[in-house]
Amino acid sequence: MRLLYINPNSTVSMTEAVVEVARASAPGLDVLGWTNHDGPPAIQGPEDGAAAVAGILKLLPKARAEAVECIVLACFDDTGLAEVRAAAHCPVIGIGQAAFHLAALLGHRFSVVTTLPVSVPVIEENVAAYGFAGHCARVRASGLAVLEVEAAAPATLARLAGELAAAAAEDGVTAAVLGCAGMAALAPRLSQGSGLMLVDGVAAAAHLAPGLVGAARAMRG
Repeated sequence: MRLLYINPNSTVSMTEAVVEVARASAPGLDVLGWTNHDGPPAIQGPEDGAAAVAGILKLLPKARAEAVECIVLACFDDTGLAEVRAAAHCPVIGIGQAAFHLAALLGHRFSVVTTLPVSVPVIEENVAAYGFAGHCARVRASGLAVLEVEAAAPATLARLAGELAAAAAEDGVTAAVLGCAGMAALAPRLSQGSGLMLVDGVAAAAHLAPGLVGAARAMRG
């Protein structure tokens, strides 16, 4: 199965990290990763998200030509999900959507640990729109910018670990959803001592995509 991760921002190193995580999570899949070079370097809030959509849509004819069977939008805000889903030839899922579904399917009440406060309203709206308000205790902003998270300095890892510890102590949850594509590669380090199941949307999408494609085929007959 050919699975395409589209990074809505223009930071190529983030695309490469996402693809590495996806391939490790689902080694049987043919995983591609494309960067939206027309997007902002990072998506932090609704304005950045809106600026990225046109560039994502430009990639869809190429996805069809290369026989992609499922598209994953690799921004935790699920940037452009409705627009891309309406225009694409195949199933489309966002990493935020995938993470929420997987956490709920595994029976967890969760908090989300994300980047800047500007991202919190977008994530809260998505949680509610997908029907997971009852599963999500809180969306926590770490105060870290997206590219800070991707750089993964020791102080950044410590800040994220502290936010996860606070979620475990204060929120009454059994899982934490990592609310940024840049956190995907950090999940193994952050899980140590967190006391929570960590759900990364990049890996979650890799696990869910084959079932989504199979269901779409079956329903088409």
